[in-house]
Amino acid sequence: MTPPADAAAPVRHPDAPAPGELLGAHYEYCFGCGGGQPHGLHLEARAGEGVSLTAEFTVTAAHQGAPGLAHGGVLATALDETLGSLNWLLRVIAVTGRLETDFVRPVPVDTVLFLEAEVTAVAGRKIYSRATGRIGGPEGPVAVRAEALFIEVKVDHFIDNGRPEEIQAAMADPDQVRRARAFEVNP
Repeated sequence: MTPPADAAAPVRHPDAPAPGELLGAHYEYCFGCGGGQPHGLHLEARAGEGVSLTAEFTVTAAHQGAPGLAHGGVLATALDETLGSLNWLLRVIAVTGRLETDFVRPVPVDTVLFLEAEVTAVAGRKIYSRATGRIGGPEGPVAVRAEALFIEVKVDHFIDNGRPEEIQAAMADPDQVRRARAFEVNP
């Protein structure tokens, strides 16, 4: 997960959401950020300074693995969703190529997990990033950490590989903004 020596510093796109702006769901049925998934994470991300953001989600009983504790896969999903949202600040379409996650401490049900993420480098189509999840707020104890490598792709990646019914429904949406956002980040 170490960027090559010739990697460039990330550059926030001039049309990226302003710092503090809520990014919103890219797709209503996204498990990570969409409101249409009853047991989804309903993760809310806000643009930060530079190529960074913050996000939050509340661990519910539907997210547990061991009794009363968040499932590790759900926590990895929260990190992946947060890291994937960074690509909105670069204004590129990208998918997860690699995700390395460290589970530092258990996360109880009913906990708010506060996540911070940033892009660290860009090398061609490769985007390097990292995130930290803390229990209860930005100063809380670290519960999870991740480093990720995203790969920039064309929208055809989703159109050619997604289930046709969902692709057609997303493309038929009369709202141009929702239609475009459905394919903007790693769903």
